Amino acid sequence: MTDGGPLLVAGAPLSWTPRLAAMAAAAAPLLAADGGADHLARLGLRPAAVIGDLDSISPETRAWLGEESLIVRPDQDRTDLDKALEYAFENLSVEHVTVIAALGGRVDHELGNLGLLARLAMGERLVFEGANVRVLAIDGEATLAAHPGETWSFWTFDPFVRVTVVGVRWPLENAAIDVGGRPSISNEAVDDLVRVRATGGAVVVMRHFTR
Repeated sequence: MTDGGPLLVAGAPLSWTPRLAAMAAAAAPLLAADGGADHLARLGLRPAAVIGDLDSISPETRAWLGEESLIVRPDQDRTDLDKALEYAFENLSVEHVTVIAALGGRVDHELGNLGLLARLAMGERLVFEGANVRVLAIDGEATLAAHPGETWSFWTFDPFVRVTVVGVRWPLENAAIDVGGRPSISNEAVDDLVRVRATGGAVVVMRHFTR
């Protein structure tokens, strides 16, 4: 699901790794949220569309791409990532999207992006990829591939959500793990599968790769 399918590059600071660059090169369609187009330009990759208010894309990248690929959505009450995901799912009718450069930038932007991920809660249909992490949000149940010894973290943005996790060193049973309380940070996979169930809302799941 994370190779060769729809991929969206957001605007957080990004150092291209060979894995992430290969994902972008193989993506179809390849999209960018505003300044994310500059990240793709560094690889010489042209996105099929650049979506947002277009206040971050550089003039050089804009001229290189041409105006025909720009989708202007000036709504200041929503982030460019939000607008770009709406375009992907609603206008292009894709089934899933992998997002690069949604993490690791300004704290407020990162929190906003993670909040958006939790609000949409699409499981493996919407995944944030980083150099060594994968993040998704689950509302309901999911069984996720893992490697024993990997670090996993789990949290919610709502204290009324209850979370059960098995396949980790410190399992959870109908637990409240909101960020203002006691999130499950730096847990550890002990099996090839991690099973997660969230009731009453979404849980954010972060997998830290070890291989």
